[in-house]
Amino acid sequence: MAGTGVELLFGPLLIGVILSTGVYGVMSVQMLQYYQAYKKDARWIRFFMLYLFFAETANLLFEIGIIYEPLIVRYGTQQALITSPLLLPGDAISIVMVSTPVQLFTAWRISVITGSIVLPLIISVLSIASFGGGLLVTVFVSIRNEFREFQSFSGAVIVWLICSAVCDVLIAGVLTYSLTTRKTGFTAVDGQINRIIRLTVQTGSITAVAALADLILFLAFPTATLNFIPDFPLSKLYTISLLSTLNARARGRSDDAEQRLPNALFNESTTQKNTVLTMRNSVLRPPSQYMNLHVQQQQNTYQSSNATLVAGGRSFVRDVQDAPPKEMHYPPEWRAETTYTPSSRKPPARF
Repeated sequence: MAGTGVELLFGPLLIGVILSTGVYGVMSVQMLQYYQAYKKDARWIRFFMLYLFFAETANLLFEIGIIYEPLIVRYGTQQALITSPLLLPGDAISIVMVSTPVQLFTAWRISVITGSIVLPLIISVLSIASFGGGLLVTVFVSIRNEFREFQSFSGAVIVWLICSAVCDVLIAGVLTYSLTTRKTGFTAVDGQINRIIRLTVQTGSITAVAALADLILFLAFPTATLNFIPDFPLSKLYTISLLSTLNARARGRSDDAEQRLPNALFNESTTQKNTVLTMRNSVLRPPSQYMNLHVQQQQNTYQSSNATLVAGGRSFVRDVQDAPPKEMHYPPEWRAETTYTPSSRKPPARF
């Protein structure tokens, strides 16, 4: 380690921990929003998100221990400049224990919304290869624990980070293509789709860029720890990317109905209820194909034989197994608000 200053050895570790702690805070806020807004999600998805939270917490504790040991426990000793911290092997494995499940979850959702197994299979293979590379890095760091020996297992680092970055780019590309095929010609909906495309590209590219930056800094500065600046926050970026997609599924929700926007990973309900607003295979048609709908007023609820408009709402709720009503009648005072003509630009009540 001759010629390498303490600043380049421990400074990047400290900066990485600070960044990781900040990103962990952002992730925690998004996790709280998810659990507050999506209480009816499938139980296994909620448990999966809980697993990610505990895995991220363990990862942050590893990182704090990594910087605590040389700066506090071994402060002023020569050993701190030669031997890596005891908890450093836990960094790589704790990252892939987050990134690989997130990538596999995304691959599964891609197979559901596209009906294809080829691309999800490629994504899964790359993700598992990335996990294998991270596991090898953990083993090598445990065996060759001196800083000067880290370049001897650069092959494992390359496999880990390259496979992870390629996987992220592929996921972003597939989801972007899937979203473009969902455009309806309706300006409001297409605007939301464009927004989610941007979100998908941003969240997918940031993890790929962080992984590549980690690899480039590791190879370019073999006697420093600059690679840990993007490395420490890396796992949190994967969790945030998934949470961003989950939390973008809806803007409004009630006990009886939920209003959805187009989403990169979800084109159907993930709740365990049978009552939904939009039929699973329904398509929003251009205004020229709108049909006039009529409702009948009864106290505070507007209903027909098998459709109900909750008071204060604008969308009908019905059991997906029932056929939509052929005709509903409504009082004259509601005609201007609930009738849609071919020239109208307002979306009709959806079943």
